[in-house]
Amino acid sequence: MCQVAIYPGTFDPVTNGHIDLICRAHEIFHDVIVAVAHNPHKKPVFSVAERVAMLKKATAGMDGVRVTQFDGLVVDFARKMKARVLVRGVRMLSDFEYEFQMALTNRKLAGDIETIFLMPHESYSYLSARLIKEVSVLGADLTNLVPDFVAEALRKKLLGKK
Repeated sequence: MCQVAIYPGTFDPVTNGHIDLICRAHEIFHDVIVAVAHNPHKKPVFSVAERVAMLKKATAGMDGVRVTQFDGLVVDFARKMKARVLVRGVRMLSDFEYEFQMALTNRKLAGDIETIFLMPHESYSYLSARLIKEVSVLGADLTNLVPDFVAEALRKKLLGKK
């Protein structure tokens, strides 16, 4: 049985949906490595170091969950970490199309690494980091969408408020 899984993503910012998926993955796998991707093409609001720090704070106390960063192909990172499974979240059908394409590409690149799809709790199924950033700029209440410290970081970064 595979004991280590990688949950890769941009996590800009981490949402309660991400945290839910980390918990779900940890119920299946002994060790879950949350891997923050360097992806300058997405023009992240937070630096990789800031995203790693937020995820570490969000997962504090979760034994068997560790947070790190990676650059390059996720399958290469998985091999380096001795993981044979990638965990991906699927909220809506539109997510599935993209994730399915990525999973098949990863399988072609590394047939020894599997991708599993997990669905978040239905109360988080509509959440995306992109949506969180958009409503944050408009001053929305982010309670129950992201951890409080993430909401505060977004206000500071996007609105210049404390």
